[in-house]
Amino acid sequence: MKYSKIVAPVVKWVGGKRQLLPEIRKYIPQKKYTLYYEPFLGGGAVLFDLQPLNAIVNDLNEELINLYTVIKNDPDELIKDLKKHRNQSDYYYRIRELDRDRSKYRKLTDVERASRIHYLNKTCFNGLFRVNRAGEFNTPFGRYKNPNITNEVTIRAVSKYFNKANIEFRNVDFVEAVKDIDQNSFVYFDPPYDPVSDSANFTGYDKEGFDREEQKRLKMLCDQLDERGISFLLSNSATAFIKDLYSDPSRNYQIEIIKAKRSINSNANGRGEIDEVLVRNYE
Repeated sequence: MKYSKIVAPVVKWVGGKRQLLPEIRKYIPQKKYTLYYEPFLGGGAVLFDLQPLNAIVNDLNEELINLYTVIKNDPDELIKDLKKHRNQSDYYYRIRELDRDRSKYRKLTDVERASRIHYLNKTCFNGLFRVNRAGEFNTPFGRYKNPNITNEVTIRAVSKYFNKANIEFRNVDFVEAVKDIDQNSFVYFDPPYDPVSDSANFTGYDKEGFDREEQKRLKMLCDQLDERGISFLLSNSATAFIKDLYSDPSRNYQIEIIKAKRSINSNANGRGEIDEVLVRNYE
């Protein structure tokens, strides 16, 4: 399959990896792998950069996985529906409120749900995909002058890639997402990051959140993969907790500190250059 430069993230995503791709590429395993796994897909920057022929990708965010599925199966209908949306505050909040009545929300088609979440993502404040504990989208209107709501070129390019490659979408817990993995696979983990401060604590991608107990559970999964000889690469914030967690004397994990610029954050003080880590279990 021919590599396409216009295959790129469709949505804005907190912690998205587009500007880190040159660093991440350095640490992709040199040995050939037959199946690529990404249990925390999010905006999919690494998937779209590597464009593997065979992949199993997962996210616990049901709306996000529905959007990707619709992009694969019904790009024309999605683009058609996106063209009806308006960049207006009153309209934005009317569309945002649709998930407050679950019985009505369930009557929306998959295309209408995908169109809604794509529209909200393009027009909300700072591209912040955030839900409350009830699972309701709660980011305010962004007041952008001319957002690319329809995003037609990228949607069509991503749809073409999804249909040419063998991509399986999953919407399960990250452990479940890799339950059938074998030794010829490679896993890239990009979980919700450990917060660098109490004020930076953002776990609102999904109503369940992702706390330090979840970070420990992810480390246990990495250890299990390592014991089976399966290569993984993991990105996270360079907090003392994360560095200590993976500086396990019983393991030989390689930890690289890299610089990342963050432009999407609910707090303006949280934007700028920060340290992040890349952890891997191979040379």
